[in-house]
Amino acid sequence: MVRYTADMSRAKKAFQLRIDAKTFDALQGWADDELRSLNAQIEYVIRDALRKAGRLPGDNTSQSSSKNEA
Repeated sequence: MVRYTADMSRAKKAFQLRIDAKTFDALQGWADDELRSLNAQIEYVIRDALRKAGRLPGDNTSQSSSKNEA
């Protein structure tokens, strides 16, 4: 089930995520080191991966630079 937050200007969707215990612990430790919540850390990791892959909507810089490096 996907739920929308009350503030639609940010349009965040809530969903369940199932990950193994070792991955969870590693993410929690990383979040703690960077003074983020676990949720914020997961969002950061996903957005960074999307940006690096050139798949973040409105961000074409990574995709074009990756093609130039090849």
